[in-house]
Amino acid sequence: MDGLLRQIDGYCERVDPSYWAEPFNAVTNAAFVIAAYFMWTRVRGQNLPIAVALCAMLAAIGVGSYLFHTHAQVWAAIADVVPIVGFSLLYIFAANRYFWNLPLWGAFLLTLGYLPYSALLTRLFEALPFFTISSFYWPLPLLIATYAVLLRHRAPETARGLAIGAGILVVSLTFRSIDEPLCDALPLGTHFLWHSLNGIMLGWMIEVYRRHRLADRLAGAAAQG
Repeated sequence: MDGLLRQIDGYCERVDPSYWAEPFNAVTNAAFVIAAYFMWTRVRGQNLPIAVALCAMLAAIGVGSYLFHTHAQVWAAIADVVPIVGFSLLYIFAANRYFWNLPLWGAFLLTLGYLPYSALLTRLFEALPFFTISSFYWPLPLLIATYAVLLRHRAPETARGLAIGAGILVVSLTFRSIDEPLCDALPLGTHFLWHSLNGIMLGWMIEVYRRHRLADRLAGAAAQG
């Protein structure tokens, strides 16, 4: 239990263990909740259960991150990371299932493949000075960009959307990575920009999925007509 209550100080804005030591890092988590609500209004009633689940997970990311940047303890770090991992795996499954039209078992197995892929690349990114801080996250934009390239002929609009998402995530991760190195020059830090941009990026990724699914339905209806 004591281990779960251990304090974590990993961000420029935090200078003491108090609840509101990171006001900007805490409050900007509203970006996730706002994006989740906005996307829920766009996907509800469209028979897209995975999109609805992604919206719920996006809101959970905001809540978990808020808890982490206020309590700053190990249990809160777990509450921060678990929804992010859940969102990522569910989106990868959705992409495998509907962007590539894989059967359920194939989409599931390929999604499980992300775990060793991420573990391997995280170790590689840890060895690179700039990428060390966010090494756990950098495999994601690389995977999204790879999907964008591979889908450019099969589903060009979806590929374009994924490329935009990967680009936003790279910028977002850059702000996450320079938070502590630039702490002396920017006492507020830059981590709050990671939250703001990531809320936009994850909401956009849900929109890319929504558009792809609706386009598939239109194409299917046209083929039958």
